[in-house]
Formats: sequence, structure tokens, C-alpha cells
Amino acid sequence: MKRIQNIEISGKKVFFRVDFNVPLDEYQNITDDTRIRAVLPTLKYALDHNAKLIISSHMGRPKGAVVPEMSLSPVAKRLGQLLEKKVGLAGDCVGPDVKKLVSEMKPGDILLLENLRFHPEEQKNDGAFAKELASLCDVYVNDAFAVSHRVNASVADITKHAPLSAAGFLLQKELDYFKKAMADPQRPLVAVVGGAKVSGKLGALENMLQHVDKVIIGGAMANTFLKNMGYAVGNSKVEDDLVDVAGTVMKKAAEKGIKFYLPVDVVVANRFDPKADIKKVSVQEIPSDWMVMDIGPATSLLYSEVLYDAKTIIWNGPLGVFEMDAFSRGTIAMVHNVADSHALAIVGGGDTNVAVHKAGESERIDYISTGGGAFLALMEGKVLPGVAALDESDRG
Repeated sequence: MKRIQNIEISGKKVFFRVDFNVPLDEYQNITDDTRIRAVLPTLKYALDHNAKLIISSHMGRPKGAVVPEMSLSPVAKRLGQLLEKKVGLAGDCVGPDVKKLVSEMKPGDILLLENLRFHPEEQKNDGAFAKELASLCDVYVNDAFAVSHRVNASVADITKHAPLSAAGFLLQKELDYFKKAMADPQRPLVAVVGGAKVSGKLGALENMLQHVDKVIIGGAMANTFLKNMGYAVGNSKVEDDLVDVAGTVMKKAAEKGIKFYLPVDVVVANRFDPKADIKKVSVQEIPSDWMVMDIGPATSLLYSEVLYDAKTIIWNGPLGVFEMDAFSRGTIAMVHNVADSHALAIVGGGDTNVAVHKAGESERIDYISTGGGAFLALMEGKVLPGVAALDESDRG
């Protein structure tokens, strides 16, 4: 895989695939520009080397139709502020008008193309569409880790048509950090896995058992493991069809000598509501008509002790319904524990990232991934299609 710093881009038309899928409020104002800031090092590098910057991204899920509310117009404005340069916005991402705008670019110019997903061909990885995108540039750069697990035209097929393809600094950083944590980690290596469903994390769990020394489980998915152990979990969310599978995962961990930690106490509520009645109980005492909403204080203390000697931590998924303040303490406590540890800590997943920022600990976590699905795919041991495409183009 070629890297942007190892190729000549001076004076060239460089097509950047980034992820500017940022949250907007009802007035089309950007409420969090983290994803824009994440690619600034790559874009500034290109500007310093007098390249012509053609930038592409998707926004939301317009399903192949032009949806004005999902225009990248607010992004063009914010990017211009951050780079302190004028950023032009094309009315489309392909077509004669776009080609004309590109042909008129001078070194140092920046052109943001309109939402890629206004065309259904993008998500279909359509070869003709990818070829048309590639025709705009001399060099293609993927700096969109968060969508590199998608087989989309601007991520995968485009590398077959671009004269030269390379990875940007953000993509390199994401892959390098994960490799450092998995290929040759400082031990003990602890995986913290949360979220709602075992089914969504099963692949990650099974792969992580090949690498880790300890596993911490939280979130609603813990209920399925607890049920396998014979605990009654009341009205809690459970994947009944995976109760036996959960048992198999724990058995495999035991056979490998991996310490596997589940909640010992929980916060329960009589309904799924921030104003519900709540109480703390041990996992042996979950009321039959109540539901688990968070890990309890004893579990938080246990988990902090598990992390005490950790040298590497990989975390994906919240430990409770942290969006509701009453049930956020377990997840927030874990954020503080990870931040306080002396380990190399890598956190990924949209909800987990939100929790880190909510706890005010983003500066003390070694690396916060910009990708949710892509980060999980790496945890599952998969090669990301976007990365495979870059590797293939390098060999070709």
C-alpha cells in the first residue's frame, strides 16, 4: 500500500476520499466537526506540496436521490474556516460541469464535490461511476477509514482506474495503531466489548480470543451471557437464540486461559425510560419484571481492578444505556478507568466515542478511532475492502 508521503503530488490533481458525514442540527449547522479536523493533516500536507485538492465524501443516507438537506454545503464552509482558504463546492460529483471546474483548478485550489450518495452507483460500487470519478485526478488518496469497510465506488473500484492510489495520514494512523495493539501488543491485552447485541459483536469476540489476555463484557449483550450462566434477567434485552453460543465463547476463553469478566451487579429499571424507577441489585437478584440498564458500582470497581495492570486496551461499545443520564455511570466510569490506566488505549465505535467526549477524557485516551463499523471489522480480523483495494493497486 502506497502512502501519500511517498509519492509525488506537486502540481497534480489529487482526489481525496474522506468521511465528512458530520452531524447537523435543524438549521444545517455542524454540531461536531471531529471528522473534518481528523483529515486536516493530510489536506494541509497536500496544500504544502502545491497539489490541486479534489475532495469527496458522502453525507447521510439519501438513497441515491438528491436530498438538499444532505448537501455538503455546510462542510465546505467549515472546511474553509479550518484551512483558512476558499473551498469551492461543485454542484455534483461527476459530469461535464465538474470536469470543467477541475480543469480550471490551479495548484493550491480546493474543490469539494457534492454528496457522492446522491448517485445510487456509489453504494453499488459501479465500475463506470468509479471510472468517471477517477478521470478527475492524477492521484487518488483514501483517507476515509470510517467507510473503508464499505465496498463503494469511491472506496474500492476507483483504485482500478486512478493512475496512482495511496493512503492518507488518517487511514495510515488508524491501521498502524490497531496493528500495534494486535500484532505485537504490550501485555496484558484487555478487550472491553459492550453494546446491545452479541450477534453484532460475535465475530469480534471470536477473533479477539486469539489475541487477548482478558475480556470485559458490558451493555445489553452481557444479559445473554448471564442467562447462559443460569441467571434470570427479567425483562432485559436478551438474544435467546445465542444463549448457547455465549456459553461456547466463555468455554473457549476458559480453554485458552483468558480471564472473562461479566457484571456482578447491575442497575435495573421498571421500564425503558429516563424517568423510570431504578435500583441497584446483584445479578442474582434481578426482579422478574424489571430490565438491566447499566452495570452497577461493584462491577465498575471490579472492571477498574481488571484494567489496573493492563498494558494495551481495545474498547468497542458502551456498557449501558448511557444516552440516559440515569444509566450512564457505568460507561462513564469505564472511560475514566481507561484514561487513568497506563495502557495504550484504543477506543472505537460511534457510541463509545460519544461517551469518551461526554466524560471529558478525549485528551487522555491514546487513540480514538473515527470509525465504528470499520473498527469492528478490524476487531473481527477482516481486511477492509478500501485497504485491500489500495494493496491491489500497489501490486498492480
